[in-house]
Amino acid sequence: MRTQRSFRINSTSQSKKALLQWAKAYRNVVWLDSNLHRDQYSSFDACLAVVASQELNGLDELQSFVEQERDWLFGYFSYDFKNELEDLSSNNFDALGFPILQFYRPNKIIIIDDGQLHFKYLDAFADEIEIDYEKITNGQQGKSSTKQSDPIKIKMRIHKDAYFEKAHRFLEHIHRGDIYEANFCQEFYVEEVSIDPWETYEKLNGISEPPFAAFARLDDRYLMCASPERYIKKMGQKVISQPIKGTAARGKDEFEDEKIKKGLSQDKKERSENIMITDLVRNDLSKSALKGSVKVEELCKLYTFKQVHQLISTIVSKVSSDKNPLELIKETFPMGSMTGAPKISAMNIIEQLEETKRGLYSGAVGYFAPNGNFDFNVVIRSILYNATKKYVSFSVGSAITAKSDPEREYQECLLKAKAMRTVLEEREK
Repeated sequence: MRTQRSFRINSTSQSKKALLQWAKAYRNVVWLDSNLHRDQYSSFDACLAVVASQELNGLDELQSFVEQERDWLFGYFSYDFKNELEDLSSNNFDALGFPILQFYRPNKIIIIDDGQLHFKYLDAFADEIEIDYEKITNGQQGKSSTKQSDPIKIKMRIHKDAYFEKAHRFLEHIHRGDIYEANFCQEFYVEEVSIDPWETYEKLNGISEPPFAAFARLDDRYLMCASPERYIKKMGQKVISQPIKGTAARGKDEFEDEKIKKGLSQDKKERSENIMITDLVRNDLSKSALKGSVKVEELCKLYTFKQVHQLISTIVSKVSSDKNPLELIKETFPMGSMTGAPKISAMNIIEQLEETKRGLYSGAVGYFAPNGNFDFNVVIRSILYNATKKYVSFSVGSAITAKSDPEREYQECLLKAKAMRTVLEEREK
């Protein structure tokens, strides 16, 4: 089905740049980059999938492909995929227009790992491997046609006073017992603007260099994602989920940085947020886990990135060898860190109080592999762009709990928005 060839490379960073440049010629692109973060659950350094031989936009056809075909699929589930799984709806304003889900079977896959370029092409395109390898190594590339001359004026969908009013309404629901945590998100947006999504992604990724970065071009819609968070991964019979809850800015120097790290690690409110979502993920994984196999490998472990410190928990389980991969997604989607708990109640209240349809934001981007494995991130720290509508959007959120201070939550949102705002505002300089 696929022809495979591997070539030794001298530099991973140079090869990544060359692949992204070469990919500009294509209208269907998914790029996944670990930014050299390596642990026991890493898959590869980076992966590029281009050219759709088959496109899937519905749950039934996706289910059929996963069950019957033994091949790769790349794409995303938007947050609104939840409406296909539960008695939920999303009727808020949406200017981006991303489909609920979109996957494609790529003609060409190129993986960077172990100091090599691994080409995995459908057999019908096998004779293009050598040609493409030469183009990539010689720097022949597609061109980015977007001119970035329009001025940027970033607007907020929810202004500060309205944010506080809505945060207090979340707290009312919590004090009433409807929920005990909810992730409250707000949109920043720019209208009538053209950006270069490739350059924007490279700048955004360069700021934080997170382990689950992604770039996607699907016709006229683009995702530029610098996510530090894994939603869910399947490795054989093992399932891994790694929710993030708890964020603090980096310090100005090593002394301040250590003080902030200690403060975050011991912060009762941040830890309680993380523990609540860890329990939710344990419950989600237990729906299909073999008895006694759900375990918390890491609880509120502090991870440091270029811009922020984060508390991350790692929950694992074991499933039967014949477990349907898509069923695992359906049982756990969306990631609890982006909803709250109890999950259904939180999603209903979120829909009432947020102003914008989340769409791809807080959804998941990744792949299904031929052997039934998969890996998906959480779409946060991301810029979304509809080139036809000339509309740019990024959203951020924070968890509201009984101990939340709306002012502090608002400042956390601004901290999370900093990288996206910086990239967009400084693009003309």
